[in-house]
Amino acid sequence: MISGIVLAAGTGSRFGSTKQLVLVEGKPLAQHPIDALTLAGVDEVIVVTGHEAEAVEGALVVPEGGRFVRNAAYRDGQATSLAAALHAVGEASEAAVVLMGDQPGVTLEVVGSLIAVFRATRKQIVRAAYRDGPGPALLSREIYGEAGHLSGDVGARVLIASHPEWVEEVPVDAELPRDIDTPQDLREPS
Repeated sequence: MISGIVLAAGTGSRFGSTKQLVLVEGKPLAQHPIDALTLAGVDEVIVVTGHEAEAVEGALVVPEGGRFVRNAAYRDGQATSLAAALHAVGEASEAAVVLMGDQPGVTLEVVGSLIAVFRATRKQIVRAAYRDGPGPALLSREIYGEAGHLSGDVGARVLIASHPEWVEEVPVDAELPRDIDTPQDLREPS
């Protein structure tokens, strides 16, 4: 079973409001990664909420079997949301694709490639490598414990830096999808 995780718990302090709710191409920002995971065929979708959790959960649609996990410690950084999600994945989860709730340009094809490469290699981390930088990653179950003990505002990049031998990169012939961190990012072309 492959899990999909969307980290959507942050306060959006640089954005100035709850950015997960801002409409991008007609749907809430955090709906884009949910849809990419769903269309790529992951077996479960877990969306981690925190800041204004009720409003965020009310605006998003998860697929059948999908669920929200509230991270009470979301103010302590992204690592706490990753840990909350990894503690909530199904017992049969072999790996989890982790997407950020503020990066709407990650496609179902990229998610599908991460899953396919994991199935072929069984590497601990499979990461998208866009032309201009690294993208989202898939984490195998064997490192859930280590990933769940990270701290601060970091994700898998700490594990990647300390264990490069764990990483299989998947080349993506495209520019890295933009993060939506400020209202200005909404006005800039993709």
